[in-house]
Amino acid sequence: MLVRDRMTLYPFTVGPDTPLLEATRIMKERRVRRLPVVGRGKLVGIITQTDVARASPSPVTTLSIWEMHDLVAKVKVRSAMTRNPVTVTPDTPIEVAAFTMRDKKVGGLPVVEDGHVVGIITESDIFDAFIELMGLRYEGTRLVVGTSQPAGLFELVKGLHAHGILVRNLLAYPTPDGLEQIVLRVTVGDESAVSALEEEAVKRGDQVLLRY
Repeated sequence: MLVRDRMTLYPFTVGPDTPLLEATRIMKERRVRRLPVVGRGKLVGIITQTDVARASPSPVTTLSIWEMHDLVAKVKVRSAMTRNPVTVTPDTPIEVAAFTMRDKKVGGLPVVEDGHVVGIITESDIFDAFIELMGLRYEGTRLVVGTSQPAGLFELVKGLHAHGILVRNLLAYPTPDGLEQIVLRVTVGDESAVSALEEEAVKRGDQVLLRY
């Protein structure tokens, strides 16, 4: 799965000279937490709700409400935005986007192609992608098998096929104890077939860790 498969196309943007109050209004009305900042057709920054909060007067300020409003009204996006934000392209793998967000501690990334903003991908999009990859929106049985066999995954999938069980989703990763943990979501089938498959896995030395 690539970023282009989950990103929001052509998000709302603001310019660097957009009043901060206007950017705040757009975020509130559009129910988004960040806006790419575009100048002369190119990405120059990103403004988030956190940036707005940092640029706003402290609640304990001695300024009057009118003075505060006048002060905030003069602030432009350029003075509060994050410059040169981290970006991805439409062809970036979704897991790389997730890693980048986690590594850089950001909740969203502008998607840039040929210097132009073509989308944005956020934590919510990553969550949706994970749900889709694990097939949680479909009926099925979830099997978790631990194997130390070099051909464990091949044997497991071959056994499923032999019993007429269709694999909808599959994930495999190494565990600290040296096993390859395989997580599958399979079609709801004959319970006896699933049980037979588990018995075969145990005979090979695999561990059937969970089924639900």
